[in-house]
Amino acid sequence: MMTLDNDTITGTGTGIGIGTQTPEQALATLSDMTQDLVPIQPEEHLKRMAIAQAYMQAHNIAAIYLNAGTNLTYFTGMKWYASERMVGAILPAKGAVQYIAPYFEIGSLNGFKVIDGPIHGWQEHENPYGLFVDVLRQLNIADTATIGIDESAQFFIFDGINKAQTGLTLINAQEVTAHCRMHKSASELALMQGAMNMTLAVHQATASMLYPGISTTEVEAFIEQAHQKVGAPGNYFCIVLFGIATSFPHGVKDPQILKEGDVVLIDTGCKVYDYISDITRTYVFGEPTSRQRQFWGDEKAAQLAAFNAAQIGVPCEDVDATARQYLASQGLGPEYQTPGCPHRTGHGIGLDIHEWPYLVGGNKTPLAKGMCFSNEPMLVIPDEFGIRLEDHFYMTDEGPRWFTQPSDSIDNPFGLHEPAS
Repeated sequence: MMTLDNDTITGTGTGIGIGTQTPEQALATLSDMTQDLVPIQPEEHLKRMAIAQAYMQAHNIAAIYLNAGTNLTYFTGMKWYASERMVGAILPAKGAVQYIAPYFEIGSLNGFKVIDGPIHGWQEHENPYGLFVDVLRQLNIADTATIGIDESAQFFIFDGINKAQTGLTLINAQEVTAHCRMHKSASELALMQGAMNMTLAVHQATASMLYPGISTTEVEAFIEQAHQKVGAPGNYFCIVLFGIATSFPHGVKDPQILKEGDVVLIDTGCKVYDYISDITRTYVFGEPTSRQRQFWGDEKAAQLAAFNAAQIGVPCEDVDATARQYLASQGLGPEYQTPGCPHRTGHGIGLDIHEWPYLVGGNKTPLAKGMCFSNEPMLVIPDEFGIRLEDHFYMTDEGPRWFTQPSDSIDNPFGLHEPAS
């Protein structure tokens, strides 16, 4: 991973690695980090479909509908966007995948096809939902069968299928899709690791080019360039907040201007071969106050408590509860109240930035190998500032493993070498 030259870092009155060079110098420290990353291969898509079909057979689900979007991509490798037209695939419990699309899109979709299967076309004046039911009959699926509908499909698709059928039982396909997608393969973990490494390098470069008077908009533009420099198309998303605005977890309407003593919160990520990174770093531009130090330390400790609680077989809700128990011991909360952590401790991640399972109260899903989570029990101190330290981990047979090492300290957020005296 390309990083800044630690021997040239000078704190200049701020934390180590913060505000030490120009944007041009910071960009020059970055280079393409994607050379060794390999996209998901067709053989893995076939394996995914086989796992889904085995689950469907065991649970008496005759077929599932995969709408254009990440579920279609996950199982078939086809990349297409959800729109007002029905484009997707039927994955039967037995047999080959069947695609459904407007006739005029078939040529384009053939170019995106990774896994072979017929494309059933419908003309603009025809009912695609009737075609959907006809394809089920062609597959010898009974009119009384149970069919899963992609949980991300727009309501009009479910409604259209429901009106076209006469005896099917329509259920949420999440039972099948989440069962498959929440357990990441070695190939998926490698892509996510690459994306996380890239975004961490971008974070480090971004901290180094901050200066009084820079706007959040200018920082966002730099992060876009930096992600491109490390080999991503750009930002998948980007939140940059200064001062009081950091107390709003997902940002505010207006940009801010950086000044001495501001808390800086940057939450960003990129996409590499469809897999997403998502890292947040929080630090102070200038000398932190004792109050900022206190809450930054509480945030780091809560993040570590959640990580240590994440063991195979432990319910997701217990990880969230452990972070909150620590915060409560420091007089924060309780539960989801502020000052404290107002949102869940973590979310799953993969092809979607937020996917199953979630580290939140009430989720009894047991942790299992291959599950991936954000770990971000953000502290919100209303009308003052917020502290979010977000890194991701994945579950192994031996317990949790970080994708990226957590922030070192408020004075040295990236764990860089101290400058020579």
